[in-house]
Amino acid sequence: MNARLYLIPSPLGDNDPLEVIPSPVLKLLESVEHFAVEEVRTARRYLSRAGLKGKIDTLHFYEVNEHSSQEDIESVYRVLASGCDMALISEAGLPAVADPGAKLVSLAHRGGVEVVPFVGPSSLMLALMASGMNGQRFAFHGYLPVKPDARREALRGLEKRSSSLDESEILIETPYRNDAMLADILSVCRPSTRICLAADITLPTQFIRTRTAAQWKQTPVTIGKRPCVFIIYSGGQM
Repeated sequence: MNARLYLIPSPLGDNDPLEVIPSPVLKLLESVEHFAVEEVRTARRYLSRAGLKGKIDTLHFYEVNEHSSQEDIESVYRVLASGCDMALISEAGLPAVADPGAKLVSLAHRGGVEVVPFVGPSSLMLALMASGMNGQRFAFHGYLPVKPDARREALRGLEKRSSSLDESEILIETPYRNDAMLADILSVCRPSTRICLAADITLPTQFIRTRTAAQWKQTPVTIGKRPCVFIIYSGGQM
């Protein structure tokens, strides 16, 4: 089997792709006809801005998202199995990282399809880079429980884990719950625990700050419905 599954990053927001995606990656897109994407409309817009506007209607799109069943993903995989190259694109950032496309990548490995990752923006790694927290030991926990009591209990556990392992704890939230998440973090974390808020990364409205819980309480902020990464660190001093 000669097919390849290309893992193509996308901008984290409404950036010009040329600002955040390497030119060789954009050049590669010109040779691909099959695309596995989270949402076709968003993917078509990205590819149009990336230089494929004149050939969008000749491309083949297959949705791989949180609503896709295993049977749906296997159907997409069969296009790869037939020998066609395919590009996997996330809604934002790196595909297959906190992203349903990981299931397609797993099938590709099991079927002997070559998986080829490409460089691009990662909100998680960019936030960690800019946080001043421990970049030697860290963990990504994705979304915490929705119910407030369970969420606060999870946050207490992350703070304890950070302290005992000297580890940076990375998490994300659905944008409309960002401010509730921040309020819960400040309500349970010790005053000295450091908290990084990284919102709208790579955009003109980018906001990245690391402060202690006590400092955040003294200088409150409203994140609003912006994509945001939260990092908690209660380990040794950096």
